[in-house]
Amino acid sequence: MPVLPLFLNILWIVFGGLGMAVGWLIAAVVMAITIIGLPWARAAFNIAAYTLLPFGQRAVDREAVTGRGDIGTGVFGLLGNIIWLVLAGWWLAIGHLLAALALAITIVGIPFAWAHLKLAGIALWPIGKVIVPA
Repeated sequence: MPVLPLFLNILWIVFGGLGMAVGWLIAAVVMAITIIGLPWARAAFNIAAYTLLPFGQRAVDREAVTGRGDIGTGVFGLLGNIIWLVLAGWWLAIGHLLAALALAITIVGIPFAWAHLKLAGIALWPIGKVIVPA
């Protein structure tokens, strides 16, 4: 990892990224416990890792990376995202939005606020996304 993303990731962890990553892990564990929620648990674990170290990575549609659709990018992905939104997505998105508002107050916090805003969007619609190096 280059020096700047490493530095930003360390600052991110110190100033709130760890808390939101824990929120994603809690959502993943709750989904995994239900057995039915295993597809959402997998997505939540992947995004928890992304939430822990967001700089130097980005989330993109899986179909754009692989060049073909699959079960998570079609109708079942849409249904899965709607269920995720109702069960866990909205509270994770609110957490990211509140963190973004708090960080946007200072000039130094603006890059971190922007990262939280991107994560809030992913929190609402995570199925069919894949994390790739930026």
